[in-house]
Amino acid sequence: MKIAVIGRGGHSKVISEMIHSNEDYQIVAYLDDKYENVRLIDNIFCGPISSVNKLLKYDPNIKFIIAIGNNKTRKLIVEKLNLPNEYYVTIIHKSSIISHCSKIGNGTVIMPGSVINTDVEIGDHSIINTGAVIEHDCVIGNFSHVCPGVTLTGAVNVEVGTFIGAGATIIPNIRVGEWASIGAGATVIQDIPSNCTAVGIPAKVVNHNLSLKVN
Repeated sequence: MKIAVIGRGGHSKVISEMIHSNEDYQIVAYLDDKYENVRLIDNIFCGPISSVNKLLKYDPNIKFIIAIGNNKTRKLIVEKLNLPNEYYVTIIHKSSIISHCSKIGNGTVIMPGSVINTDVEIGDHSIINTGAVIEHDCVIGNFSHVCPGVTLTGAVNVEVGTFIGAGATIIPNIRVGEWASIGAGATVIQDIPSNCTAVGIPAKVVNHNLSLKVN
């Protein structure tokens, strides 16, 4: 499969290495707005994000992955490109463990060492980062980011655009509202409202950040 990687920062490096580790995948392009013009670098197409359509005219079978860690930015790029959902590839590292009863959306990345247990649903364009554990019956909305070492115990509902910091733990049957942010190392034992930040053990809301809200 030919893949175009959107984004050229640190997160892109990790995803690129995951792609290279799969012999069925080939990176044919990097798209990032740091490239003002289209050019070939080491036989790879490099250009601004707006050159997606030019790339598809060259090869309509190319698939895309948005390799950018910021949830809001991924959402804005998806909306701007307005591509059919099937144009986005899901990248799953071979060392991850994923139940055959779970569902993973298009454009989502499952990083090395992560565990996705039975009847989990993960939306589109989300990130399950290195060593995260997603237990049974969890639901993770589109454009979310579950950072390294996070543990979501059973039946946690993580809504659209949520960021869960490294090493955080969420106990069963908790809802984390859309575009919320959970601090690194936090322990969440009660529902967290939308568009806010919660930190600490136990996690407490420290501010309501309306700027996180994305219409």
